[in-house]
Amino acid sequence: MEIIKRENNKIAFKTEMEESVANAIRRYLGHIQVLAVDEVEISKNDSPLYDETIAHRIGLIPLKTDKTVNEKTVASLKLSTDKEGIIYSGELKGGVKVAYDKIPITLINKGQEFELTAKVRAGRGIEHAKFSSGLMFYRNLANAKIEKDCPREILESCKKSMVKTEGGKIIIQDIYGNDVCEAAIEKYMKEGKTQIEIIPSDELIITVESFGQMDPEDMFKKSIEALKKDLATVEKKVEK
Repeated sequence: MEIIKRENNKIAFKTEMEESVANAIRRYLGHIQVLAVDEVEISKNDSPLYDETIAHRIGLIPLKTDKTVNEKTVASLKLSTDKEGIIYSGELKGGVKVAYDKIPITLINKGQEFELTAKVRAGRGIEHAKFSSGLMFYRNLANAKIEKDCPREILESCKKSMVKTEGGKIIIQDIYGNDVCEAAIEKYMKEGKTQIEIIPSDELIITVESFGQMDPEDMFKKSIEALKKDLATVEKKVEK
């Protein structure tokens, strides 16, 4: 496994893996336990939004989820304000922290009030979208080998770091990582004017992106753990 790119809530890496396995891990992101607001009790609402709309917004605010969270984990959040202006997610205070402070909830004018209490529990993405931890997607890794008469259009559409020479031919690395480059190669392959050889690989480029509740690496590991657990259950039943 080789890390290609790492950002705050996103990681991309290269690994040798069958697509079926990668897809199973992707689907099992929905089995990771994540904290989210499950019930909202609004006692004061002078804002222009209906209670139902506000409850829906609050339910989709990502909450920080640590490794100790399980199906019994519960918490509560409170918000009470009479300050004129936009009410942001960072104003929710209680047993858990929000992932992002500047998500707008609603707004109130001078002399108006807003107050609520929210109950938090752990759940899975297969139950409801508010419990989704993030996204995972993958693509094949492939290179293209082109004769020296490679059209300028192809070279210009590919990043310089992706192009190298080998045995008197031009090698363009990871062609599926650049849509413009891929389109240019496909165009010339159809025309048949330039000899282009696509060199497939057993490796995949996997990208995992978190919605903010947890680190993307932890998401990937937890998804594998959930998959292994279900496979072990299936194995036991088959043995019986």
